[in-house]
Amino acid sequence: KSYYWHRFYSHQPDLNFDNPRVHEAMFRVIDFWLGMGVDGLRLDAVPYLYEREGTNCENLPETYEFLKKLRSYVEAKYPDRMLLAEANQWPEDAASYFGGGAACQMAFHFPLMPRMFMALQMEDSFPIINILQQTPVIPQQCQWALFLRNHDELTLEMVTDEERDYMYRIYARDPRARINLGIRRRLAPLMGDDRRKMQLMNVLLFCLPGTPIIYYGDEIGMGDNYYLGDRNGVRTPMQWSPDRNAGFSPTNPQKLYLPVIIDPEYHYEALNVENQAKNPASLLWWMKRMIDLRKRFKAFGWGTLEFIALENPKVLAFLRKHEEQTILVLVNLSRTTQFVQMNHASFIGFYLEEMFGRNRFPAIKDSPYIVIVGPYDHHLLLLTDGKEKTRPQEEGALPELFATKTWESIFKGKTLHQLEQAILPDYLRKCRWFQGKSRTMTRLILMEKLPVVIDGSAAFVALIEVSYSEGIPETYLLPLHFLSVEAGADAIMNEFPGAVISRFRLDEKQGILYDAVFNGHFRAALFEMVTRRKAVHTETGRLSGRPGQSFAALLGDKQPPLASQVGKSEQSNTSVIYEKTFFLKLYRRLEEGVHPELEIGRFLSDRIRFQHVAPMAGALEYRRDGAEPVALALLQGFIPNQGDAWTLTLSEIGQFLDRVLAHREEAKESIPPVAAVQPELASFELSPALLEMVRGFYPEMVALLGRRTGEFHLALASRSDDPAFAPEPFALLYQRSVYQSMGSRARKVFDLLRSNLQNIPKKLLPEAEALLGLEMEIVAILKRFMIRKFSATKTRIHGDYHLGQLLYTGNDFLIIDFEGEPVKSLSERRIKQSPLRDVAGMLRSFYYAAYAVLMERSRVRAEDIPYLVPWVQAWYRYNAGIFLTSYQKVVAESHFMPTEQEEVDIMLHTFMLDKAIYELGYELNNRPEWVSIPLRGIMELLISDQKRSKEEPG
Repeated sequence: KSYYWHRFYSHQPDLNFDNPRVHEAMFRVIDFWLGMGVDGLRLDAVPYLYEREGTNCENLPETYEFLKKLRSYVEAKYPDRMLLAEANQWPEDAASYFGGGAACQMAFHFPLMPRMFMALQMEDSFPIINILQQTPVIPQQCQWALFLRNHDELTLEMVTDEERDYMYRIYARDPRARINLGIRRRLAPLMGDDRRKMQLMNVLLFCLPGTPIIYYGDEIGMGDNYYLGDRNGVRTPMQWSPDRNAGFSPTNPQKLYLPVIIDPEYHYEALNVENQAKNPASLLWWMKRMIDLRKRFKAFGWGTLEFIALENPKVLAFLRKHEEQTILVLVNLSRTTQFVQMNHASFIGFYLEEMFGRNRFPAIKDSPYIVIVGPYDHHLLLLTDGKEKTRPQEEGALPELFATKTWESIFKGKTLHQLEQAILPDYLRKCRWFQGKSRTMTRLILMEKLPVVIDGSAAFVALIEVSYSEGIPETYLLPLHFLSVEAGADAIMNEFPGAVISRFRLDEKQGILYDAVFNGHFRAALFEMVTRRKAVHTETGRLSGRPGQSFAALLGDKQPPLASQVGKSEQSNTSVIYEKTFFLKLYRRLEEGVHPELEIGRFLSDRIRFQHVAPMAGALEYRRDGAEPVALALLQGFIPNQGDAWTLTLSEIGQFLDRVLAHREEAKESIPPVAAVQPELASFELSPALLEMVRGFYPEMVALLGRRTGEFHLALASRSDDPAFAPEPFALLYQRSVYQSMGSRARKVFDLLRSNLQNIPKKLLPEAEALLGLEMEIVAILKRFMIRKFSATKTRIHGDYHLGQLLYTGNDFLIIDFEGEPVKSLSERRIKQSPLRDVAGMLRSFYYAAYAVLMERSRVRAEDIPYLVPWVQAWYRYNAGIFLTSYQKVVAESHFMPTEQEEVDIMLHTFMLDKAIYELGYELNNRPEWVSIPLRGIMELLISDQKRSKEEPG
């Protein structure tokens, strides 16, 4: 008889690695596969290559030596290839197969895998933490290979006997699901087909240290068939489609190596790649987004691991850190909602940003940070330093003021000098609403202090004049108040650190000087001044409030004072909400003159009774003796809403692109062409296939938005008896001045583009340089505006009209923010213009929204962008056309619209080109990486106008 050695099945004889000829034969096999281009090799059961008497033949020195020899051979002939060790060992033994960086580059982490399942079922993070704390540090160039399932059983060799018994009872109640020392089930059946559990397990897989390995079929939640015997139940054909043999093969089903899954819960006709690819909410698409997220953050692949100790063991919390990236991962292993309290002193002042939606969580303070996590849910949070927000001051970082007797004494002598020379200039530079950050400040004067009594003490509405080395001075509003520690200074410092101007010692009393708008009593005092017509007189001027005609109706049965809170979204102004009944806008940058927002608000709300704006409830103004009024605050009725039209539009575009990607195969014959020439928007139509992609209520909302815009313009032009709103006819002199403004802006922006070519992405340089070569052609197109007198009138318009200026109520839109562009003077904002300016602004806003989604990596994968560009173009042209058609139907008979369509086209295209040039200048100054949107827009508009431009005389 003859015998041979086999470690596993009898049909799997072991090779004799003591024989050098075996090495040679094995290397020839290596050459075959790596020569074909295979990137990596899994070394099956690698601990058992050699046999030695008196040992269990595992982890022998000879094995390690051979692996180093193999690694050298592969690296010499096939660089950048990978060897993956399959060593079902405890962590310290498995780590030995890295050979200190000289053997395998990767090794499976077998002990972690079953403990992830245990942790989920036990609702306890300990099994995961315990095994990873036992895992040794590995060479920097090596990686653990993490997995949830593979082609074998869910092995339970690397668990205790008690743990194995527990796993059998929970995950393999049917004895036929057990094999060897494991469980022959796929991920989805193990999770009871619970989508939340499957996602949670994959979050662990993707976020713990190592490289995730996904077993085929688990990305769609495939089932298994353990009745097939051995481990064949988890090796059934991949379910690609609902066709014959699940799309795996066109052969006779009886010829398949294993039958497809026909279990009703996991039947291939329902559960397959084709079906899930069509559904953006499917597990497949979630996995794709998770993969894309992991690829964008190196901390997942190369970062260190730091567990966060929590009192709640049901939630696993850990940090992944790599260079400047710090990611907090929270995983709720429980079937019920959990909350956690975290204390991490080193992160005080930082912010947590949710990595999928990029929503920002509140700043981390020195108090416990509480986060709520839903059942089997997770949070992936990027730690950011919040540089665009004011970070909490560290102990001792704030300046300090001293006063005696009364805190108002700081407005005299040395303390006033300290305020004006150091404290207030430094504070203003930190405020988001301060617009002079890029200018050189030469002087700051506290020019007026208007007293307001709050809660038995005095606050002051300070008017601050700031002068610069160039340009005219600006005036800013800053309410000031002293608050002692006993009265609640610590609460302000903790909740609103950006409001604190300085520390303040009044005699023996410690406190702070801060922005009084963050005091509820001060906000109540402002409300009372507006609604009760209160006035404050000083030596040089008068502060007074005046309610609007709608105030009493809005107040109803409510009794002041109303509870209030400062709005969260702060930019050039500060907003206050009073019990979701009133909305107060506190203007920060002030200017003498009639404020367009107050003027238009009163006109539409009180005189015209236009229903699609927020009702005017009052205003607060300051007037110096012999001067024009200065608007300090506007009070309006609060409008319950679901966000603005911009947010609605981004959501719609995201869903549209999801549908496009989900139906990629069916729609490949219907891919819209990339337009070489911008078509007339109002006449653009989609093919039936494209129309199916833009289905839904959004086009109806766009049509409604067009109607509301037309009605808004008709309302503004409806009173010829009011000089401020009476329409005025166009004149060639006026048209010449408009052209002059547009031409000057174009030249300035092109000069800015020339000087900033080094700051824009290199891939955009050819487009930028091409555009620079067309400067004179663009100026010539703008010049069409002055060649002939247009048969139209100019009226008051919105002046800063875009999707962000409309509140969406769920079934309608309300137009808001008649302030105009804050960078312009009040008088310039009140100049009458063509309403088509607003229309052009809205069309450009649709364009920006369409391409902004492609710019956001969290919304679209980089590899999908080229395919999506023509779809985005089609979406824009279709919806912009709906808006324009709807608008023109409403205003067709109005006097402000030209009588000839050719004039409408010239005006609209000219205004759109001017707006796109303005956008280019803005992006060059603020977001160079976004210049692609206005660059593309200008080129498309330019090509569209070339033919018409050549036909025009002169």
